[in-house]
Amino acid sequence: MLMRLLVRYLRPHWPLLVGVVVFQLLQSFASLYLPTLNADLIDKGVIKGDTGYIMANGGFMLLVTLGQVLCNIMAVYFGAKASMRLGRDMRAALFAHVGEFSEREVTKFGAPSLITRNTNDVQQVQMLVLMTCTLLVSAPILALGGIILAIQQDAGLSWLIAVSVPVLLICVVLIITRMVPQFRRMQKRIDQVNRVLREQLSGIRVVRAFVREDIERDRFDTANEQVTETALKAGRLMALMFPTVMLVLNVSSVAVIWFGAFRIDDGTLQVGTLTAFLSYLMQILMGVMMATFMFVMVPRAAVCAERIGEVLGTASTVTASEHPVTELREHGTIELFEVGFAYPGAEDPVLSDLNVRIERGQTVAIIGSTGSGKTTLINLLPRLFDATSGSVLVDGVDVAEIEPDVLWARIGLVPQKPYLFSGTVASNLRYGKPDATDDELWRALEIAQASDFVREMDGQLEAEIAQGGTNVSGGQRQRLAIARALVKRPEIYVFDDSFSALDLATDARLRRALKQREQGATFVIVAQRVSTITDADQILVLENGRIVDQGTHEELLETSPTYAEIVSSQLAAEDAA
Repeated sequence: MLMRLLVRYLRPHWPLLVGVVVFQLLQSFASLYLPTLNADLIDKGVIKGDTGYIMANGGFMLLVTLGQVLCNIMAVYFGAKASMRLGRDMRAALFAHVGEFSEREVTKFGAPSLITRNTNDVQQVQMLVLMTCTLLVSAPILALGGIILAIQQDAGLSWLIAVSVPVLLICVVLIITRMVPQFRRMQKRIDQVNRVLREQLSGIRVVRAFVREDIERDRFDTANEQVTETALKAGRLMALMFPTVMLVLNVSSVAVIWFGAFRIDDGTLQVGTLTAFLSYLMQILMGVMMATFMFVMVPRAAVCAERIGEVLGTASTVTASEHPVTELREHGTIELFEVGFAYPGAEDPVLSDLNVRIERGQTVAIIGSTGSGKTTLINLLPRLFDATSGSVLVDGVDVAEIEPDVLWARIGLVPQKPYLFSGTVASNLRYGKPDATDDELWRALEIAQASDFVREMDGQLEAEIAQGGTNVSGGQRQRLAIARALVKRPEIYVFDDSFSALDLATDARLRRALKQREQGATFVIVAQRVSTITDADQILVLENGRIVDQGTHEELLETSPTYAEIVSSQLAAEDAA
């Protein structure tokens, strides 16, 4: 999975990778050439006292070193640019793919995990690419080239290479195999920390209302301790690696000097040659050590790549048709034919055998007890879910066959939990129609009974709105969400219990304004309050996912025991109040 992701997202940036390879090759060859120059400098210049040779050869070595530094800078520059672009493209791909998910896929992964995968996981892969671009070319060249040149300098000491390199590799492999499970566990526990933190921030009012601060603090401490524990285990293994590498490095250096000293004493080895051999041994072991930097990052990046690939490899259950319908002949009609819906793994369906026909301009209300399937039914219309049986038709065409943008342009949905985005009143209202004029915004606000409080806000249409609309009340948030749908001017309005936070007077004025100014539009209203739906053309009474009764308010009072019970219970509650 890691290799597939790297090939997929680095392919467009191959010129940068070519630049990395070229400059790393130049830098590596310069590194391999310097010890030979140094050996000649010692043997032919320092020992013989040839000042001219020392100056000439030393100056050339300085130029080679300067070229090496410049090549290294350019290689790191190109590598950083390639890794940053990979991270950018991967985050964009994840964001776009998740944006196509239905509610089912989002619920499957969970918002905290999706956030972690698009931030922390991508960053780990990105850092691996940066380290790879910096070390991948030079490390093997230094190791292999160093072995060849060291043997050329003196084959008698080459047995030290044959011992030190395998010892170093064995130590590194043993440590890394123990790090992989820790990294896999760490990513899951980071998800858990994000989940707990997100729940606490989103539900801060509930936490305080029920005085659960201590318990929630303990929950976070537990999740935090688990991440810390895993990170410490991985950190100890990582900390063990570098002393191990340095131990092998230093012991090898001492061994070369020890055994080389005897060869120099015998006259079979020159000082410059010993110095060059020692430099090549250092380069060999440094090449291995640089590779260990990559090996340390590969396990965690591989785990992260698996998690990223899992998201990218998950197809949305709500997909566009191969030949979508883009032109609809009817306007504002809805039809449900033998519709059923069941959540994955559920024993019983949420909706069963629904048959409804809604004509253009009608107001249809849906009422029922909690858990009867009202919101699920509403979500089938804009195709947030696909029905598991039957057909949902909008304007005479199955929603699965309609081009998604065409379908969503025809429907204005006000969800049960209205959500406002950080920005201004105007930016939120223009969410469905970016080119809406200020006059259109004020018109929508007037219909939604929101113009009064917006005029009192600092800046009016340019007044700041916090994330989620937390700086306005629940009723104001609901009215702004209704105004946002009104600005869009769709043919079908879907209100999912969108008047629950309004008082009866405001509710009545809003519905009256909707009726007067949006004539010809179709309204589908889910409501708990009977007073909100008494003037509906048709009321559907939902019970256990089935339509048990339907008709007008007056008809249902006479023919539907379920509806009559709902009405009487609400009247009794109002009398008691």
